[in-house]
Amino acid sequence: MRVLFVGPSLSGVNWDAAGIDVRPPARQGDVHLAVRQGADAIGLVDGIFGFVPSVWHKEILFALSEGVRVLGAASLGALRAAECAAYGMEPVGEIAGDYLAARRSDDADVCLAHCPAELGFTPLSEPLVDAEATLAVLPVDSSMRERLLLAARRLYFGDRTVEAMVAQAGAPDTVVDLYRRHRVAAKTRDALALLARLRALPEGRTAPPSDWGFRASEPWRHYLSRLAATADQPSARTMV
Repeated sequence: MRVLFVGPSLSGVNWDAAGIDVRPPARQGDVHLAVRQGADAIGLVDGIFGFVPSVWHKEILFALSEGVRVLGAASLGALRAAECAAYGMEPVGEIAGDYLAARRSDDADVCLAHCPAELGFTPLSEPLVDAEATLAVLPVDSSMRERLLLAARRLYFGDRTVEAMVAQAGAPDTVVDLYRRHRVAAKTRDALALLARLRALPEGRTAPPSDWGFRASEPWRHYLSRLAATADQPSARTMV
């Protein structure tokens, strides 16, 4: 079973989900659940944070220790892939590569606000990685490009829209349409690359890692205790 956690990074994109168990952006426990349900490969693209705990490193290490291939790209997946690459998680795409090589270090570079699942996870703000990729190719003079780049980096991720960037940079309104015509969807590009890699993996789990072993730490045991205590209780999923 191939599991893919994705939301806004592929919102509005026509892509083939055949053969993939597509799940919404992951929160803490979702990767662990996919392993327990029999996944042999997991693609982590989008995740949630803030109001609920994020996917944590321990459950990724658990997946890897069980011989499950775990790939990460584009968004939260890029962050976790860079952080867990030494243990076998596989970074995919330019964004994950930038974090792995320390060319990026701020989690907020991939963050954005988006609609809930019922509205297709439509993005409501512009992630910095997309803004920077677009501004690199935008046909404006260097002074305008620098002002737009400074505006994009100053704006809080939830407030970073094309209109807000243009207004804060003091650019003419026509730049909004220019930006949209030349927009580079860096997160979408990397998410599609992960999807292709996920499809190409051989069936079945791999052998457990030989150079490290999973240790059931006290936080992990506490997590399993809470999981067991709530196993028979109804749960509600909160998307942010």
